[in-house]
Amino acid sequence: MTIFRRGTALAAVSALAGVALAACGAGNNSGDGDSGAGLIVGTTDKVVSIDPAGSYDNGSLNVQTQVYQYLLNFPAGSTDPTPDAASACDFDTPTTYVCTMKPGLTFANGNELTASDVAFSFNRIVAINDPSGPSSLLGAMKSVEATDDSTVTFTLNAPNDQTFPQILVTSAGPIVDEETYPADKVLDDDAAVKAAGFSGPYTIAKYSKNQLAEFKANPDYQGTYGKPKTASVTMKYYAKPENLKLDIKNKDIDVAYRSLTPTDIADLEKTDGINVVTGDGGELRYITFNLETMPGDSPEQKLAIRKAMASSIDRADIATQVYKDTFTPAYSMVPDGQTGATEAFKDAYGDAPDATKAKQFLDEAGVSTPVDIKLQYNPDHYGSSSGEEYAAVKRQLEATKLFTVDLQSTEWVTYSEEYNADAYPVFQLGWFPDFPDADNYLSPFLSPYDKEKSGNFTNSHYNDLDSDFADPEMTKLLESERTDADKASREATLGAIQERLADQVPYLPLLTGSQVAIGVDGVKGLDETLDPSFKFRFTSLSK
Repeated sequence: MTIFRRGTALAAVSALAGVALAACGAGNNSGDGDSGAGLIVGTTDKVVSIDPAGSYDNGSLNVQTQVYQYLLNFPAGSTDPTPDAASACDFDTPTTYVCTMKPGLTFANGNELTASDVAFSFNRIVAINDPSGPSSLLGAMKSVEATDDSTVTFTLNAPNDQTFPQILVTSAGPIVDEETYPADKVLDDDAAVKAAGFSGPYTIAKYSKNQLAEFKANPDYQGTYGKPKTASVTMKYYAKPENLKLDIKNKDIDVAYRSLTPTDIADLEKTDGINVVTGDGGELRYITFNLETMPGDSPEQKLAIRKAMASSIDRADIATQVYKDTFTPAYSMVPDGQTGATEAFKDAYGDAPDATKAKQFLDEAGVSTPVDIKLQYNPDHYGSSSGEEYAAVKRQLEATKLFTVDLQSTEWVTYSEEYNADAYPVFQLGWFPDFPDADNYLSPFLSPYDKEKSGNFTNSHYNDLDSDFADPEMTKLLESERTDADKASREATLGAIQERLADQVPYLPLLTGSQVAIGVDGVKGLDETLDPSFKFRFTSLSK
């Protein structure tokens, strides 16, 4: 998850961390990877929280994927949820989904892992409802309870929910130890490491937040991923992609994963002893409008401004000039390639800037020009090219003479708090899918918004139940596509949702891209983990 769900970039690596890495062999391991030699993975992603209740971002998910077990999970190369901590899960009735636990499961601290821990894990995410957490993913869940030590029963709000099994594999799905995690607040990272409430394929042996994390294979893991091929993996965090590039180019680390600039990737492709591996994409870059605080004196004027902006953007230019075509234009919040995807924004606004059309939208709503847009972006979480990307957006908007853009940036730790506090009228977010289905690009953004009961995570106020932006028709369409087992009619509903989204423009999709990882010669398994599940698994890696 998130950026956004989920994102990219990190805190500075200290000199002490560098010494520790050197002691580990810093990428120059000579042992047999399949027999357990260590690996060093570099990233610019930031960790918001190890505790699943307090994070919904890619950096945090990368840690959670390694150390927590889920009821279901995706095996390498598959998009079919498969039992992990559960031995089986299925619908008992149209609105009850029941999972039976494997016997004898334990956390790394020795505590038993039972159905009670599972129910506790899901209930606390909803109860805590942290603004940076994944509670929005659980909108389909009415309740969950452990009916006995080995049985978990989910009661759903709608019958035959086609997405719920996959939701169990998302940022909302990690199982935590109810004996060490508080029910009413997020556990800080150091306390989580000390508690060792981990039952995934790895545990955390050493941890310095956003500097260094050392993972050790968990000998008691019984789950989908199987036995790790590498006994220890060290994650090294970088503040700047240029330092990440330098270390992988010098082979001081074994793998670089998220995020290098397009220019850096092109250079590394020419480097001897380095392999650039790409996998199925799904990353989405988009602009979010806070419907409460964005410019405009009325909902009608706000809509006209959003439509005018949609008519003024040249996605192809940004994709080529900034990203060297490693990203492609996105004309829907559902990227091309996903079942049911359309190009609704191209149909509504074209594929090239149209200042005449943009002006017409503004004139018809009585909006005075130029419109002052305060546009916020993040320089570290979504990659260092975000600065160039949003400079291009500013140029394109101002070229119409209809807008003046005040472009500002904020580091992710502050950014993630401030956009949730209505601090930004118009702002950048990114999305890394939780699971490979069109609904995952729609429901997290468009579900009814209610701060007391969760809802869409962007804090855009779209479909806000207590405002002018409520949209019962969108809610009805979302419920229909989630519960429709007929492929053809579900795709038709997905198309209607995207058309409605393009007409309302609470979000402005810009670009979509592939997964990329870089490994030194001898590293195996990168192609296995860059699969459509969008989870980066250490268990697949060896050297």
